[in-house]
Amino acid sequence: MILGVGTDIVDIRRISKSIERFADKFTGRIFTTAERAAAVATGQPQAYFAKRFAAKEAVYKALSAARVTGLGWQQVETLSLPNGAPVTVLTGQCKTALEALTPYGYKPQISTSLSDEPPYALAFIVVNAVPFELDR
Repeated sequence: MILGVGTDIVDIRRISKSIERFADKFTGRIFTTAERAAAVATGQPQAYFAKRFAAKEAVYKALSAARVTGLGWQQVETLSLPNGAPVTVLTGQCKTALEALTPYGYKPQISTSLSDEPPYALAFIVVNAVPFELDR
């Protein structure tokens, strides 16, 4: 069952300007240590950061029905598996919001899709719940 959907589009040039202007102050406030390390390892850190920024915004939209306040930037972490597939993990108040949306007897899942076509980056998030499998 779908619990929430969120999408966001970001202008990569805007993120680049924020990085140029504020450098580590901006990236350190918005992105987790692992996201910053992964961005450095890519050949296009601005696009990487823009997609992750869009993912954070899309997660907030997908969780909005929970009406939980205090969602933080670093409480949404999106990294890539070795095959390139993005994986989003929530902590703190974002995780609390996810748990508030998830019905009893279900476990939450987050599906993440990221894309870019410069100068834009896009994220699409689907939060759903699947029943716990009963032990037999």
